[in-house]
Amino acid sequence: MSNEHPTIHDVAKLAGVSKSLVSLVMRGAPQVSDARRAAVKKAAAELGYRPNAAAKHLVQGRTFVIGVVVADLHNPFYADMVDSIEQAATRADYRILIGSGFQSPDREAVAVDTFLQLRVDGLILTGSTIPASDIEKAAETVPVVLASRSSTSDAIDSVVVDDPAGAIMAVEHLIQLGHRRIAHIHGGEGSGALARREGYERAMAAAGLGKHVISEPGRHIEQGGMDATRLLLAGRHRPTAIFASNDLAAFGALSVAKDHGLKVPEDLSVIGFDNTSMSRIAAIDLTTIDQRGSDQAAAAVSLLLERLEGRTETRRIVVEPNLVRRSTTAMAR
Repeated sequence: MSNEHPTIHDVAKLAGVSKSLVSLVMRGAPQVSDARRAAVKKAAAELGYRPNAAAKHLVQGRTFVIGVVVADLHNPFYADMVDSIEQAATRADYRILIGSGFQSPDREAVAVDTFLQLRVDGLILTGSTIPASDIEKAAETVPVVLASRSSTSDAIDSVVVDDPAGAIMAVEHLIQLGHRRIAHIHGGEGSGALARREGYERAMAAAGLGKHVISEPGRHIEQGGMDATRLLLAGRHRPTAIFASNDLAAFGALSVAKDHGLKVPEDLSVIGFDNTSMSRIAAIDLTTIDQRGSDQAAAAVSLLLERLEGRTETRRIVVEPNLVRRSTTAMAR
């Protein structure tokens, strides 16, 4: 049996039940018997019936859609995080819409405004670069959660990794391998970059290596890592190890090392920060700091749902990083 535009009346007739019972089944109401629920679902499947989501959401006062704004979809860390956000949202019967800031605060702001116009139930901003005042303004309309960026606003929840601790972990790993001339490629305006730079400098000072501190300006992109590494290798005191502010910059460092005829890790150790899916590829096998993006994503969705259910107090979650040792770091010569 088929119908070009099957209605709830058609489903009820085929299943031999009332329209109100069909509505209960479509809403997932628990008070319907298993037999009747099965009959309704079978009839709906045969007819190709789908409930009117717009009407359902209008009654419930929600769209069951979360807007996710990504600072840079070219960064595999954020791509991995979006994947985890979608999985967590789906488990809660929510869907997500994805927008990219394309590494531009202005374009990111446009994405936020677009989602607000689409009446999403809430926003998750990953690695956001837009001004805090703009984020607070958005939070006046819907709940907003920041992932991979901290916030001091009472209206905004956030989940971040302990960036300084991760940087200290990276430097201490290199020091334990006997490295002293440890350079840092910092991430400029990238999310967490300043805190990671501070952690690097703190760890070097604590080890009595303050005179070897060198932090080369870069960006959280592969080209930024390449440019910085060329400068580092051209200096008088070539480093034996490089700590890059993120995995993409570390990939750039690996590329330049190869161009210079250097073997990694025999001639130069390289460590990143993110633990992206790309860092695990056998041809790269990058030692890195795992900032547990999937855990941050799950926490961000949980925080948003809590806000939607009425929580008013602000929550800030700090995730502890882990060192993932692979083949790009080794004992210093």
